[in-house]
Amino acid sequence: MAITIEAITTLLTLAGLAYLLLALWGTRDFAHYWRRKAVDVGFAPDVTILKPVKGVDQRMYAGLVSHCRQQYAGNFEIVFGVSSLNDPAVGEIERLQAEFPACAIRLVECRERLGTSGKVSNLVQMLREARYEHVLINDSDIRVSPQYLTRVMQCFSDAKVGMVTAPYIGRTAEGGGGLTVWSRLEALGISTDFLPGVLTARKLEGGIRFGLGSTLATSKSVLAKAGGLEPLTEYLADDYEMGARIAAAGYRVELANEVVETTVPEYHYRGFKDHQLRWARSTRDSRKLGYLGLGITYAVPWAVMTCVASGLALWSFSLLSVVLLARVAVALSVGVGVLGDEQVLRDLWLLPLRDFFGLGFWAWSFAGNTVVWRGELFALRDGRITPVPPVSL
Repeated sequence: MAITIEAITTLLTLAGLAYLLLALWGTRDFAHYWRRKAVDVGFAPDVTILKPVKGVDQRMYAGLVSHCRQQYAGNFEIVFGVSSLNDPAVGEIERLQAEFPACAIRLVECRERLGTSGKVSNLVQMLREARYEHVLINDSDIRVSPQYLTRVMQCFSDAKVGMVTAPYIGRTAEGGGGLTVWSRLEALGISTDFLPGVLTARKLEGGIRFGLGSTLATSKSVLAKAGGLEPLTEYLADDYEMGARIAAAGYRVELANEVVETTVPEYHYRGFKDHQLRWARSTRDSRKLGYLGLGITYAVPWAVMTCVASGLALWSFSLLSVVLLARVAVALSVGVGVLGDEQVLRDLWLLPLRDFFGLGFWAWSFAGNTVVWRGELFALRDGRITPVPPVSL
């Protein structure tokens, strides 16, 4: 029995090592693609930025300001959507309008509830108000560079491109003095686990066929050919679905060479756990076959288990050393080299812990079908969510 366990963990470790090498290959391919890629630098179509908001998030205002400071040759407007004018975010939008009077900023009250997802329901209503053919959707806490619109919209100079999405990093609180380990683990996972997986999928599949919520740029006509936003009002991973449907309609989804930032809250364990499980289960439902193989990507935990199963044999420590070297190489190549996330250097020592949690949440994701989203419990089935009523005592 012990020999069987040792053989299984060794095979899983080797499979994980092979994945890490593929991730390095995918990272190199992405970097080389953008070094060779020719874009029309003068292409700057007019664009409407759609930002659904609810409440006031940490660092939200700084993110909104970054959108107003775009150095963009074309015209752009920002349309905010709220479910109620009593939402606290309204005050922040009015403050933004006062600070940037030359920027076209509008607020839309989205009174209809068109499905379970309030965010997508609002987007459907906001899209009706968009002045321009091209639209760009991102979350309220996304922070961008002054060249963001220029670099994203230039990708549409290729007529085959139907959607542009962007890689991102999770920015923790400034200074790091009051950070919890859970916040650091989440930010580290985005840069060294999630994004390497995206780049690997891009290489193996000849491109990506999904979107990332950090940036979903497309056009009204392409969106209409892909079925519109209305069918997405019941989906948890609406960003994934939008990209998948645009790809299925015959268009290319481009991963831009422009990195944006999202905010990682100062989690306690429960918040971290809820978010990781929601992420894991939404991915499980979106990419069923690929998600089954995700477990083998956690090479470090499998290598540690191999050391234990082999009775701490010398060869197992040699294997662990090789795996650790490859894992650090992926973290630095993607996290620092591609994303420019200096937090990876700060928290590199947490990589093994992050990978053990990643493997644990992967296994845990198969044990249920509920997710917590903005404090509410939902049942997840084939990507669609339905509210779970509270249990009455």
